[in-house]
Amino acid sequence: MADYRHIADRVADDIASGRLRPGQQLPPQRVFARQRGIAGSTAGRVYAELGRRGLVVGEVGRGTFVRAAAAGPYGRAIVEAATTAAVNLELNYPSAPGQSELLAPALAPLLRPDVLTEALRPAAATGTAVAREATADLLATPAWRPAPDRILFSGNARQAIAATLASLVRPGGRVGVEPLTYPLVREIAGRLGVTLVALEADGDGPRPESVRAAHRTASLSALYLQPTLHNPTSVTTSEARKREIADVVGELGLPVVEDRIWSFLHPDSPAPLAAYAPGLVHVVDGLSKRVAPGLTVGFLVVPAHRVEAVAVAIRSGGWSAGRFALEAGVRWMTDGTVGRLVAAKRADAAARQRLVGEELGGFAVRADPLAYYAWWELPAPWRADTFTAAAAAHGIAVTPGTAFGVDPKVTPDAVRLGLASAAVPDLRRALRTLASLAAGAGAGTPVRGGRIG
Repeated sequence: MADYRHIADRVADDIASGRLRPGQQLPPQRVFARQRGIAGSTAGRVYAELGRRGLVVGEVGRGTFVRAAAAGPYGRAIVEAATTAAVNLELNYPSAPGQSELLAPALAPLLRPDVLTEALRPAAATGTAVAREATADLLATPAWRPAPDRILFSGNARQAIAATLASLVRPGGRVGVEPLTYPLVREIAGRLGVTLVALEADGDGPRPESVRAAHRTASLSALYLQPTLHNPTSVTTSEARKREIADVVGELGLPVVEDRIWSFLHPDSPAPLAAYAPGLVHVVDGLSKRVAPGLTVGFLVVPAHRVEAVAVAIRSGGWSAGRFALEAGVRWMTDGTVGRLVAAKRADAAARQRLVGEELGGFAVRADPLAYYAWWELPAPWRADTFTAAAAAHGIAVTPGTAFGVDPKVTPDAVRLGLASAAVPDLRRALRTLASLAAGAGAGTPVRGGRIG
């Protein structure tokens, strides 16, 4: 009897050599078995082995498709760098021109030995009075300013999310989220033993009645929402919808984690959901996008009666902010550096969105002109995984829509394009290459511009 692994090796060789290209569909297993003169059960084991190696992806009702010539391991986190892509549209860390020159002066005083000794001590979750006041000013909108005594600090915004959820939800609990959500929240939920429940949403964000319906099915412990510049769709929920959601969570007594990490890009500074339900909403924000990911601080604004519980979660999880980073952040907030960086990044994001409009104008792309990302609903016959693999073969890393989907039965044929990290000329070339790839009849169609890098 034929060894299925040897047959899988031959198919893998065809993929590696380019005889089978990313996105190309393999024949049905019964046809493959007939072509190779093997039993149907052996063909099934071959396909399973190719899937285990990460070379193909099977989609129920659609077939099996070549994923990539040399796939990385499954489960790669969205924050990890693509190792071979010349243009990385997965990572999304904005950087303003002259950013290092703006940041350096505030660090110099911290390097004096007497100051450095204090700055290297551990920081409490409550930070310092100066840090709380500076953060309250930074996060304030025309209709809302957080009370400084309700502000806590963590190492970054991801840790702030983890600490808040850990303080709110016991293992086995259920958390309602938008149907497309921040991928690391899925990872955090898995580590906490929490189930994410996809809420129904429309062009204005989560539908309030879907919160009630999900809670009736089995009690929710909390919600995690991104009402301002939602990642990946860039939807910003209206004030009217926020009030409706606030009414529902108030009626149900349901706490909310509100992620505002990208809200700084919105020049109108819409009020957070916390302005309408202050006793239930926990606001998460940070400096990583405003400033830089390497020296950052996460912010939490929590209901007054929740301060100690969330502080305990920060300490027990090892998620406390570093004192040096906190001191640096305070200096950047108070000397105007953060404000100048925000203005520069808003202009940069708008310029990059104009590139998206120029290069992908004929496609179904959802993007706010203020956002640093775009959600591209791919044209048929492309699927998210196969397009991602085909893009990688041309030296471009994108994030498949499946990374954001909460319901495993719903696999959006879309990709997210992170616009912030690539140099502008590289971004334009990458978008042009992706447009040519998407417009082709299939994986075998030549791509204008070829491989990047």
